[in-house]
Amino acid sequence: MKIVKVDLKERSYKILVGVDLSEIGNHMRDLNLGGKVMIVTNPRVGRFYLPKLEPSLKTSGFSVFKTIIADGERYKSQESANKIYAQCLKNNFDRKSAIVALGGGVIGDLAGFAAATFMRGINLVQAPTTLLAQVDSSVGGKVGVNLPDGKNMVGAFYQPRLVYADLQTLRTLPAKEFANGLAEVIKYGVSYDACLFSYLEKNIEQVKKLDETVLQKVISRCCEIKAKVVALDEREKNLRAILNFGHTLGHALEGLTHYKKYKHGEAVAIGMVGAVKIAISLQLADSSLEARLKELLTKACLPIRIKGIKLSWPSFLRFLQHDKKVLAGNIRFVLPLAVGKVKIVDTVPLAVIKNMVAP
Repeated sequence: MKIVKVDLKERSYKILVGVDLSEIGNHMRDLNLGGKVMIVTNPRVGRFYLPKLEPSLKTSGFSVFKTIIADGERYKSQESANKIYAQCLKNNFDRKSAIVALGGGVIGDLAGFAAATFMRGINLVQAPTTLLAQVDSSVGGKVGVNLPDGKNMVGAFYQPRLVYADLQTLRTLPAKEFANGLAEVIKYGVSYDACLFSYLEKNIEQVKKLDETVLQKVISRCCEIKAKVVALDEREKNLRAILNFGHTLGHALEGLTHYKKYKHGEAVAIGMVGAVKIAISLQLADSSLEARLKELLTKACLPIRIKGIKLSWPSFLRFLQHDKKVLAGNIRFVLPLAVGKVKIVDTVPLAVIKNMVAP
């Protein structure tokens, strides 16, 4: 087991990487939570892992309840949050009770949002079961739901009490879902850690084969980066924004295709390539960066361009302008200067952005 600490003073917590879900009850008991736990999950994840999670919690003395949410980004909504609230009310949850988010990024964001807002905040434990959630969305306290015209537009910064990452859960992921998470792993390399990027270039096949030694090293390193950045800039006033590399174009692409054409990581992969192209166009980066990024994304089985659909530039621009990262009307981009180094730019000409989207 690898332990990574997120240092936020009285709200500090641990990320446990390489643990078994059947032991989660022992770790949660040590947190001195109340006696009631609501597990929020989706049908597929629940089928695999509720049989491990429920007995562990019950053996540790918790009363366990469940809310099952349909699978898919479109269910990360206020309506789904209302379903969780209703179950908590029905079972007389109080402020010492806890919600356990068992699943990927959608479940983590949704359950976290419910925990942040029910009774103005109850305990939250993240039990991420996808690569994307283990390296990114379960860490750092960003929780929220989507609106029709924007992703994660309603939400909060709300830290969990514990992040509990069982690497064995990655073995039940479809290959496409695993690749989805690799986009966020690669993001960390470009935006923060050149050594991680180089390690991925050399070991991407071992990662895809789920070599546990390699996986634990990669996942732990991503969590270390996220923990460090969050500790320095919890509410994304400056530094934390660098972890949005690829997300400006990516979120717009997801929204325009109604979360059906591209998974989050696939959209981010395309967004990263677009951001590199913008950086090259503005003479901020060398073209060799684009070649390295495309090669690694391709080996990771991720898309590097928009295919098979025609996008309306006015619609794309509308989504970009609704992005949370817009500041004083300027669309902010995280642009790479080199592997491991990025810059936040809010003066990208619209003509340059349009050329990346619809050349």
